[in-house]
Amino acid sequence: MARRSKIAQEAYDIALDVAARQGVDLVDAEYKKEGQKLYLRLYIDKKGGVSLDDCERFHNEVEPLIDEQVDSDEDYFEVSSPGLTRPLQEIADYIRYEGEQLDVTMYVEPKKFTAGYTVDGGTIKFDNGVEAQLRDIAKAVRHLDF
Repeated sequence: MARRSKIAQEAYDIALDVAARQGVDLVDAEYKKEGQKLYLRLYIDKKGGVSLDDCERFHNEVEPLIDEQVDSDEDYFEVSSPGLTRPLQEIADYIRYEGEQLDVTMYVEPKKFTAGYTVDGGTIKFDNGVEAQLRDIAKAVRHLDF
């Protein structure tokens, strides 16, 4: 689980039900200062990616709940995709992108590789024969071909 500020965690907890109703995954929440402004951001995703319409629909449903239930003084509230290069952190991330190629850095040998994978319970099985638990993986990001 990601480490979040108290306000980000409160917003995350409130938004979980909205995410479930709308068929998206609530990936993360952050509450941070950028320049002189405070931002509260929620990140959503789903298999195949989220659209601007998905973000807008989620924002419209969750914003009144956060305004009512979270004591924050953010200047901006945003809903966003986590982006293509966000590291996979939880088993749900691996399930969401199952079958895609990942660029992987391990804590053990082999240290770096690119491979497809499947998820079997809590084990990630790479198509190069490597099997790993989350704790074995230093970083994994979706492989992008341009």
